Amino acid sequence: MSVFRLGLTGSIGMGKSTTAALFAAEGIPVWDADAAVHRLYSVGGAAVRSVGGLCPAALHDSHINRAALRDWIATDPSALARLEAVVHPLVAADCEAFVAQCTGGIAVFDIPLLFEKGTEAQMDATLLVTAPKVLQRQRVLARPGMTEHQFALLLSRQMPDAEKRARATHIVETLSIHQTRAYVQALIGHLRDSHA
Repeated sequence: MSVFRLGLTGSIGMGKSTTAALFAAEGIPVWDADAAVHRLYSVGGAAVRSVGGLCPAALHDSHINRAALRDWIATDPSALARLEAVVHPLVAADCEAFVAQCTGGIAVFDIPLLFEKGTEAQMDATLLVTAPKVLQRQRVLARPGMTEHQFALLLSRQMPDAEKRARATHIVETLSIHQTRAYVQALIGHLRDSHA
């Protein structure tokens, strides 16, 4: 039985991680792109050697220091493209290994830049997690160490929410955990009924 791939995305502070956790709580397997990168950069990770070769300053105690990578990307205009050329194939392989373990049904793919990178083409449907701008701002600025400047920089790298709304198959506004859980449960039921 083939796996129904639901791409989950949303801009920073919209509630994507919470929504992914709600799917997991319902027994739906969730693949997290950010967690895959963390695995690749950790001790023994598949990207450590090659990324360390690109940016020796980021190699610390057999793992990749993400802050040093960010500094490199901020100062070298070619850095991000070179890094992505190494890391993206490894992330794709991690994703396919996850799919190989799925036994059918629904699987969720938590991918922050789903639309920005064109990955939605690999999905059967997409779910955009969104919230009013005021709520998004409150959530992000409540994070330890977050500044207005960092928030603005992160937003500048992401597709505007209105454009994501226009492209998404499904949309959930994360105003409360209870409402979001009810939406997730209803969507799972809908997907199971329509793709059984």
